[in-house]
Amino acid sequence: MNEILHEWNQQEPDTATAALLHCCASRRWALGVTLLRPYTSTEELLASANRVWAAMQEPDWMEAFRAHPRIGDRKPAHATAQSSAWSQQEQSATNTAEQNTLAQLAAGNLRYEELFGFTYIVCATGKSADEMLAILERRLTSDRETELREAAEQQRQITQIRLRKWLQT
Repeated sequence: MNEILHEWNQQEPDTATAALLHCCASRRWALGVTLLRPYTSTEELLASANRVWAAMQEPDWMEAFRAHPRIGDRKPAHATAQSSAWSQQEQSATNTAEQNTLAQLAAGNLRYEELFGFTYIVCATGKSADEMLAILERRLTSDRETELREAAEQQRQITQIRLRKWLQT
């Protein structure tokens, strides 16, 4: 068994829940995953995290979304230090992006927030700034309900990546 997972299984519920908030800032999700302990493998934890996320609703999603910086930005308002560091890694392609692409992302982020009422969420790992911009432009044509579900799916993907990172530290 993974040593971090083994130790986490034995922590007090509040401490264990707080550890998960680095991976996803929804408190209800983190508590739900914590209450299903113990886990015997990474795969079991990841599957449980998906099941709990599938039961979440808009307020839970919004809480998670608020912990993400805009694509191209560095400072989310409601994120832990670890979550912020992971966001910087995940968005690292924006570090070398053309100024024009960054300007288009900034403008698109604002349009997105005005249209949908929340931050543009995309699983940025492995994507170039141009790819994230193309995805943003495509998603700006969605209706709010479709986009809310898409953003929740992107958050699920991000959470899975971060859970794996957490278990490797």
